[in-house]
Amino acid sequence: MATDARSAVSPTAPPACPAPPAKLGYAEYCLYPNDGRRHEIIDGDHYVNPAPSTYHQTVSRRLQYQLYTQIELAGRGVVYNAPVDVQLSDHDIVQPDLVVVIAPRIQMITPTKIKGVPDLLVEILSPSTASHDATLKKQLYERVGVAEYWIADPDNHTLCQFVLVNGRYEQRSAGDDVRLSFLDGVTVRLADVW
Repeated sequence: MATDARSAVSPTAPPACPAPPAKLGYAEYCLYPNDGRRHEIIDGDHYVNPAPSTYHQTVSRRLQYQLYTQIELAGRGVVYNAPVDVQLSDHDIVQPDLVVVIAPRIQMITPTKIKGVPDLLVEILSPSTASHDATLKKQLYERVGVAEYWIADPDNHTLCQFVLVNGRYEQRSAGDDVRLSFLDGVTVRLADVW
């Protein structure tokens, strides 16, 4: 006796849907809209922040200029400014304000993103991102092994430099100049930033 397969399914049962991933990754990240806000995934969770202020962008440009002239123009690596996707792990995709990858490691740069751990990441504080950058991102960057992390505070004209030593960040004193710990001869003059 033939049976109609449709009769075996209850008309009130919802269709089966695949379970959402336990943690978000790059596939989900690519689905976020290009809406002028900064979307990031940290440890599989989605975070979004508004576009930065004009002064934030001025500070970013001035830092980038000094790094660019000493690193990229000298053929020692590349310097990117936001927005650029940095996939640190399967469940950690961020958009730092500035990214430095030195020449021996540029294979991590793909046509769509940086896939791997850059040498320097720079975050410039905004009122909406200050605690996020100083805690969550600092912990993430330390955990994945970013050699150096800078937090620039435009309002207070300060820059905190964190250098990875034995898997932990140590804060270095930043006076008038900030010297990269992993690349000789690269110095940022803070008087030209603020």
